[in-house]
Amino acid sequence: MKRSLASFGWLLLLPWIATFLIFWFFPLIYSFVLSLTNYRLLAADTRWVGLANYARLFGDPDFLKALANTAVFVIGTIPVTTIIALSLALLVNERFPGRAIFRAVYFLPSITSLVDIALIFSNPYARDGHLCLLARMVGMTPPETGFLLSEKTALLSIMAMDVWTACGYYMLIFLGGLQTIPEELYEAARITGATRWQQFRYVTLPMLRPVLLFVVVINSIKSFQIFTEIFVMTKGGPLNATLTGVYFVYETGLRRFDFGYASAAAYVIFLIIAALSLAQFKFLKTGWTA
Repeated sequence: MKRSLASFGWLLLLPWIATFLIFWFFPLIYSFVLSLTNYRLLAADTRWVGLANYARLFGDPDFLKALANTAVFVIGTIPVTTIIALSLALLVNERFPGRAIFRAVYFLPSITSLVDIALIFSNPYARDGHLCLLARMVGMTPPETGFLLSEKTALLSIMAMDVWTACGYYMLIFLGGLQTIPEELYEAARITGATRWQQFRYVTLPMLRPVLLFVVVINSIKSFQIFTEIFVMTKGGPLNATLTGVYFVYETGLRRFDFGYASAAAYVIFLIIAALSLAQFKFLKTGWTA
């Protein structure tokens, strides 16, 4: 009976296992093999080059620029998104009339197509867009070519849009975490004379640590994989000011058909994401105290 139940369980898992092997595991291994070759889609002289693609990457100014832009994007958006999302969660966790409407409104950008959001934001960021007009009205001097065509403001503009888009999603995750904190802990803190800030620091934050870890890690991975906004709004320009790691992989592999080199770049990004995630797990699980 136990053997038949185990066989039936494996049978139920078979579709997922097949999907994992075909669409995840095999591409992962095959792309690593490609990264050790000079494979180009339209060339016939594919040969083994070992680690030459990886060595070439760290001498490629475009790839280094892409990594630098990605690092700026990650470092600039994650703290801001996390703080705003947590603040919104604390606000909508309170009891007040219409809070369900506020929750829905804040969450709405997260379920809207990124392509649609990018196209919508392209208009106010344009040279004659609403943001430029507003800047002139208050005495500021916006970029002459618009926010997306200026090297100084293009990446910052996309970062601001990303924060606005992502806050609602992470707000909902924080809200779920807040609602699992026992009310008795807050009552005990109030009885001992704890202020609102002390309740937040010594009760809310420690209890939210697993949720905070999840949000930071997931947001880091998502930020390293930034692509859709770049593809729709700037195509990596102007002058590589918004070129990111994943967009570099796309340009190299699907525009120049240099799949070996693109696979090596993808693996470098994968290793960076893995190392960062492990560091975040270690710091937020053991090294951080409220």
